[in-house]
Amino acid sequence: MLRYLSTRVSQLILVLFAVSILVFIFTSVMGNPVYLMVRENATEAEIQAAIEYLGLDKPLPVQYGIFIKNALKGDFGKSYIYHQPALGLIMERFPATLELVFIAMLLSALIGIPLGVLSGAYPNKISSKAIMTLSIAGISLPSFWIGMVMIFFFSLTLGILPVSGRGDIGTILGLQTSLATTNGLRHLVLPSLTLALANIATIIRLTRAGMQENIRQDYVKFARAKGVSSRKVLFGHALKNTLIPVVTIFGLQLGSLIAFTTITETIFAWPGMGKLLIDAINSADRPIVAAYVLFVAVMFVFINFIVDILYTFIDPRIDLK
Repeated sequence: MLRYLSTRVSQLILVLFAVSILVFIFTSVMGNPVYLMVRENATEAEIQAAIEYLGLDKPLPVQYGIFIKNALKGDFGKSYIYHQPALGLIMERFPATLELVFIAMLLSALIGIPLGVLSGAYPNKISSKAIMTLSIAGISLPSFWIGMVMIFFFSLTLGILPVSGRGDIGTILGLQTSLATTNGLRHLVLPSLTLALANIATIIRLTRAGMQENIRQDYVKFARAKGVSSRKVLFGHALKNTLIPVVTIFGLQLGSLIAFTTITETIFAWPGMGKLLIDAINSADRPIVAAYVLFVAVMFVFINFIVDILYTFIDPRIDLK
């Protein structure tokens, strides 16, 4: 296990190093931030002073070295628009994105896994075919269209759910969150469901495929021959061996949802990291874009690392070396 951990940590460092190079190159060509910092009729001297202040007068290798040195300290510079530390702005918006993703993943697990088990165990039933049809629709339909349809139906037509915003915020265990208030929960429903639908569809299809493979195995036949109830056979035996690929996808989806909630947050005016990123790209706010991408990269590699460790708990036969 120790050898495996050291190997994975080395790989993670190399991945983050490669990502840092790509982030630096991308932010270097995304636009000139100087004109965001000077007045419209600025003189050449003022423009040159801004260039020197940002360090853009130095060679690119030197700029990259400064970028890495500061990034290791968590310093990505101040936002050109908000005039606050970029990483601080992201961490300020992170709880809003996290609670949205938390509800979406909870819905994905609570809905996707049971439906996948049932559709895989009884593939010829009408209900199973209906589940698969809906899962195909969930994967095929774009999230922005789903979000707009939900707003039109639940907010504008029925008037039972709010259109946008985060709603009231309360405190749970010292944390400020929308989950602590009824109004906040009502604001969470539409965006979290919009995020969850595609993931639910993916988990249904993956669980179904795994169940269809596992229910043919001898251990399932023996369990049924011993008189074990169908519920216990499906959810206690077959599902356990089906969960390994599901956990892999679940981990990847978790990272993807946190990183790419931009469309949903923009549609529902949700004040999270995704909306902050869109605003930063539109205004060529380099520090926020760089901090966001590296933050997401660290989060992705950490989640994948945790998923690998979880394999050993799900299936003791897996030996990490």
